[in-house]
Amino acid sequence: MHAKDPMLPAQPSLAENDRHTLAACFLGPYGENDTLLEKLVVEFLRDHVYWRRNFHPEDPPAIATAAAQHPDYLAFEARMRRELHQLSAALKRSVPFHSPRYIGHMASDLLLPGLAAQMLTLPYNPNNVSEDAAPVTVDLEVQVGLQLARMLGYPHDPAQAACAFGHLTSGGTLANYQALRLALSLKAFPLALRAAQVPDLELPADDWSAFNLCSSEAIALLETWQRWLAAQDPVAQAHWSAAVEAQRIEQRGLAGFFAAHPDLRVPRVLAPVTAHYSWSKGVKLLGLGRDQLLAVPTRGMRLDVDAFDAILEDCARRREPVLLAVAVLGSTEYGTVDPIDGVLAARERSRARGLDFAVHVDAAWGGYLVTLFRNADGSLRTRAQVAAEFARFPTPAVHAALVALAGTDSATIDPHKLGYLPYGTGAFVCRDHRAMALLGERADYVFHTQAPTDYLARYRSLGQFIPEGSKSGAAAAAVYVTHKVLPLHHAEFGRLPRATVLAAEAFYARALRFADEQAGRLHALVPFAPDSNLVCLALNPHGNRTPARANAFMRRLHDALRADPHQPLQTKEFFGSVTSLPPDLLGGDEAERIFGALGLDMASAGEPLIILRHTLMNPYLLDRENGISYIDRYFDFLARCSARLIPAMPAA
Repeated sequence: MHAKDPMLPAQPSLAENDRHTLAACFLGPYGENDTLLEKLVVEFLRDHVYWRRNFHPEDPPAIATAAAQHPDYLAFEARMRRELHQLSAALKRSVPFHSPRYIGHMASDLLLPGLAAQMLTLPYNPNNVSEDAAPVTVDLEVQVGLQLARMLGYPHDPAQAACAFGHLTSGGTLANYQALRLALSLKAFPLALRAAQVPDLELPADDWSAFNLCSSEAIALLETWQRWLAAQDPVAQAHWSAAVEAQRIEQRGLAGFFAAHPDLRVPRVLAPVTAHYSWSKGVKLLGLGRDQLLAVPTRGMRLDVDAFDAILEDCARRREPVLLAVAVLGSTEYGTVDPIDGVLAARERSRARGLDFAVHVDAAWGGYLVTLFRNADGSLRTRAQVAAEFARFPTPAVHAALVALAGTDSATIDPHKLGYLPYGTGAFVCRDHRAMALLGERADYVFHTQAPTDYLARYRSLGQFIPEGSKSGAAAAAVYVTHKVLPLHHAEFGRLPRATVLAAEAFYARALRFADEQAGRLHALVPFAPDSNLVCLALNPHGNRTPARANAFMRRLHDALRADPHQPLQTKEFFGSVTSLPPDLLGGDEAERIFGALGLDMASAGEPLIILRHTLMNPYLLDRENGISYIDRYFDFLARCSARLIPAMPAA
């Protein structure tokens, strides 16, 4: 049993002006804003039609007026209506992400500005591969990257040489892959200059030191090379360009590149055990191999800086290079925040040993929490200013981690998670755009001119620099408009994470009371105090000592919380998700604490412990308009389910 926290203050509530703004943000759990969305859709559909009619009004209509009366036309319309009605009926079995009764995975209702902007843009069908195919929305995507960079604390003025750059991706997985791709290209480039024996450049003395230049030094070397090359005559330019290109890792491949540098080993990627499985995908996709991904131990499911330091020291001693280290801002399973400040400090210590690497923040989940820490002028709020709005958020560790974001090299953020936007809007942001030149790809039928020096003009040929080719301009419009309607600081967009963090604090407080209420029948434990708006809950029937039996109970409980397409949606009171706690990844002390509090025998743990995972994204969980707390209702539901399931459990 988890004792009730006597120091937990009364729960703060959402300000009146926040509630009124949130009332207009979404279609709503009950479709309350249907008239607003309908007006927007009709208005801009008509506007689109007028645009078509006025493109060249002297052209006659290509579709005859009488066509709508022809039997073939009517038959086509009938088939289309039938299929659309069937699709509409089938979609009623979808998971109700819009409802406060949904507290499962990282999905919720969609913000109206983004939804309307995407619907408005879809008929224009822009392809953000280049300005030729998307003269409007490709600029919007580049602007979105700058909006996100400003939120993170990266340089965001295109007039600055070291301005950040960001672009949208299909999701966080591809953004993480882009981070690996850019880090490898930047680390390997100085070795290509050495191998090509470019004259007149001050190059590192050996391959190890070349591979361990810090990012700013590698970018400075890249710019020096570009200036040197531009000063050569055309024949020399062609020769040295070809010579360096022939030595680059992108040309030779991993096998050829490292064979040409036998004193250098294939680099490691370091990520905490809480890291998303996309990192495993990424190292395999890049060709590094799963063996090169090294899991860093955690404390309380937050990266253990001491263990990280020890790994780095070992890598330096063995002369084993590190490509990139990952810090997680809001783990997808537990919502925990890694000590980003500690990771950066460890890198500084590692540099003294001659080992350097990029630091990437996987903020796919927690990225938009940064809006709570940002003022309208871009400055950071103090912890006291942020904490005044909450009961316990942010802890000093969380505040320090978010303040340190500006010192990282790149980040992943998913607007389609805490940005409340349609899927297909992940994002990658790097702190210094100049490194992106190394990823440039030529395709003359798409990109016609030499790369311009102007920041915005360069990235209008977006497809040169990103893993994808064709990509939706409508998605970029959705993100851009949302960020303009709700700027990324605490007084505007911050209203959304503020509502959800308050809900998480209320959930945490209610979970502690639930543990007391269920004493003698059920052990209940929040294994990790929440860092964000994701809270886990571990349960075990009183008297049970066997983890396998606890898991059997949790699976049956999850059956009551999971979507079932074979049953009417209304048969489910709430929707939730589960994750697991592997004892070996927890570490001895943490595992003993959690298993002991649940009354479980850790020695008999043959499988990870299943726990409930609650993503508290919906801003209406605490419905003060109607005096309803869906959080209270949920714990009442858990109590009823447990009371029904425990007697039905087979004997141990």
